[in-house]
Order: sequence, then C-alpha cells, then structure tokens
Amino acid sequence: HDFGKGTSSRSTKLIHGGVRYLEQGNITLVMEALKERGLLRENAPHLVKDLAFIVPNYEWWEAPFYGVGLRLYDLLAGKYGFGKSRVLSREETLERLPNLKPEGLRGGVEYYDGQFDDARLLVQMARTAAEQGAALANYCRVTALLGAGQGLVTGAVARDEETGAEFEIRAKAVINATGCFSDAVRRMGDAEARPMIAPSQGVHLVFDASFLRGEAAILAPRTRDGRVMFAIPWHGHALVGTTDTALDAVTLEPQPMEEEIDLILETAADYLERAPKRSDILSAWAGIRPLVKSAEGTSTASLSRDHSIHIDRNGLVTIAGGKWTTCRRMAEDCIDQASLLAGLEERECVTRRLRIHGYHHHAEQFGPHSVYGSDAVAIREMTRLHPERARKLAEGLPYTEAEAVWAARWEMARQVEDVLERRTRALQLNARAAMEAAPRAAEILAAELGRDAAWAAAETERFLSLARRYLPGGV
Repeated sequence: HDFGKGTSSRSTKLIHGGVRYLEQGNITLVMEALKERGLLRENAPHLVKDLAFIVPNYEWWEAPFYGVGLRLYDLLAGKYGFGKSRVLSREETLERLPNLKPEGLRGGVEYYDGQFDDARLLVQMARTAAEQGAALANYCRVTALLGAGQGLVTGAVARDEETGAEFEIRAKAVINATGCFSDAVRRMGDAEARPMIAPSQGVHLVFDASFLRGEAAILAPRTRDGRVMFAIPWHGHALVGTTDTALDAVTLEPQPMEEEIDLILETAADYLERAPKRSDILSAWAGIRPLVKSAEGTSTASLSRDHSIHIDRNGLVTIAGGKWTTCRRMAEDCIDQASLLAGLEERECVTRRLRIHGYHHHAEQFGPHSVYGSDAVAIREMTRLHPERARKLAEGLPYTEAEAVWAARWEMARQVEDVLERRTRALQLNARAAMEAAPRAAEILAAELGRDAAWAAAETERFLSLARRYLPGGV
C-alpha cells in the first residue's frame, strides 16, 4: 500500500518522553525518548512543536503527586527540555482550559511535550531518504523472500500492485520493518517462526475545536483500561484518545470498536464541561501498535514501548515495538545490526544531525502550509502562477488543489486516499468534508498520473467507501 498506511499515520500525534512510562518505573525508556524528542525537534522544527499539557487535579493529593513526577520528567530531559512544569491554581487552570469541567476542580499541573503530524513527518523522512540515495517503491508488495529455503535470506520478490509486474531485489541484508504485519513476513522465510507481535489497537476520535478552546492539551491520568487519555488541539480540531485493546488478528484498515468509542466519550465527559456525543464525532479511526510479546497473560497496556530487534536463523532482521518518538534511534540500532550481518564497513550514524526534508525554523509563517516547511514556498508559487489552484478541496478544511497536485508530483501519491488521508489529513480530521473533496481530488490525480475519467470515478467510489468507515454507524 502507500507509505504510512498503517500505524505510522494513526498515532496520538505526540513526540513525548512518556509520562506514563515514568510512572511504570521505566526510567531508561523515558530518558532515551526525551533525548530523541529533542533531536527530532532540532532536525524537523517545521513538524515538531512544543505543546503545553495540563493534568487537572480534582483530589487533594494530585497536585503534589503529579507535580513531583513532572519535575523529575523535566530533570531527566536536561538540555533537551521543552519547558518547565509548574503547579497551577484553579483560576489559572480554567484560564488555560476554558472547556474544563469546573465542579470539584482544585487546580492543575502544567508540563511540556512535543506535538507533530505523523504522516507528514513520514513523507518528509521518505524524501530525505531519497535525497540520501535510497530507492523508494510505493505500492509494491513483497510476495516472497529469496534464498530462505536454502539457508540465508538474500533478497525479496516484489510485485508492483498497479501493473502486476514482479521483480527481484538482491541484498546483503533484508530488514523487516512492517509493524504489526512483521510475523507474516517472517513466516515467508520460516513457516515455523514463533510469533513475536502482540497487537494492540488504539482508537482516536476527532471533534470540532469548540470542545477544546485554548492552546493547551489535557492529560487525563486514569481511564478504565489503565491508560492515560489525551485531548489535544490538532490542525484546528480537538483530537481525543487513546485506547489499548488486545487483538487476535491485524488488518490494513482496523475499525474502532463500540466499547472503545464509549470509553473515550465517557472519559471526555468526566473532564469537559460540554460532554461530546456520538453525533459530534467528525472522524473516528484506529491504529495497531506492534508491541513485542511478553509473558502470557500480560495486558498490552503494561507491555514495554521499547523496541526489539530480532534476527531469525535465516538472517532476516526484524525490528518491532518502539514508538514514533524514538524512530531515529530504532533505525540506528537496526542498521547497526544489519550492517554487521552484511559485513559492511563500519560507519558513524549521521541521523543525529541530519535535517529532515523541508527543514525550516519559522514554518509557522506559512500558515496552513507550515507542515511543508521550505516546500511551502514552491506551493505558494504554484498558486501565484495558477490562481485556480488556491481553491479549497472542501469547505471547513484548509487544503487546496495545489496540495493535491504537489502530492502527486513530489510525494508519490497514487490514490485519492493517499492525498486525503496522509499527504493532507482531511479524512482523519473530518470524514464528511473529505468525502466532499474526493471527486475533485480524483480529477486532479487523474490528470497528473495520466488516467482517464473512468479511473477517477472508480477512485472516488473507492475512497467514499473507505471514508464511511470513519464515521460511527456509517453515513
């Protein structure tokens, strides 16, 4: 499928050290994540921003308890800190979070973490990789591993999903970085491979921005499923999540379960003065965490979010677990192992100081185009030369026709879904508005890719079928 089709585009949009992991006593993971959080902000300032979080206090003990914990969080961050935590009075808390339920509120604790756009960072990382010499192949399915039956894996057979053409890729090392689908790839090389993934589903609901006025996010420290829950301002909307539900099987398009939606609505009602209802949901979507198995009977909420590198007896390198915040460190560890296995020359990792494509320190000046960083200049120039490209794809969303053209020309978008869910975030923000945008996005994509009207019509229908699943109960 497309880059970022799965888990990578369905996160809680946070680059964070993990306050919950601190409570679990996983200091090592927190320290690593806080360092990587700082490096990501340095390397991709157009996509990673500081965000204030407030933990509302309704019990007398919460202010000292969370206050001490978050001061430790600041201390562990050291020079990579995003801002100092502080205890807020009741009045200060309500000033920062006007929508917060005031009954019984004693105050709050404020701390800082990072926010980002996951799919945009993924696309910009892919472009960075291409600039570094990588060959990228979108919509190419691996159908077999070469050499697995004779001993060591020596490459893969891939099929172009658009043309059906198959080709072989030879390699000194093969890395399996397929998230929750990792075990399926491992079984291509070894049918007896023991499963290592414990998939867990996380659901998010998106509401109108009026549910979360102000610029701060809310961290609800306790939910029924043992997680913390966030309510976050994101692209002019309110994003609320997430859940932690163990799964028996994984799919490319996981669906929010009714009980997960209920849990999020109930938790939001505990903290927000105006409780959101099902009818207020603009979009609902799920992602699957590729957690690494632990002891039998362990809940997925308690499994480590650290990454794990596994080398099968046929030499296939699999990396699983981890989280967006530590993606750079995950890649470094994985490449070190694969390079050793392949007998490659030892080299220093360059990504600690590698600027991500679009790097720009003041991207906010580009308004809705800020996530493109320095590319925003070219997109604006496109609309200057072709003013019709400044037309909105849908009312209520900032995305323009120029962005659909850009996605096709420079970001390997091949389907309407690529444009409306990952190059822009229309589908995740407002499913109905994304459906409104689909016909025009299909026309633009058809013109850019040399497709006909029948293709555009079929693409539109395919996207509409997908988008209906982002609304509880359909449309």
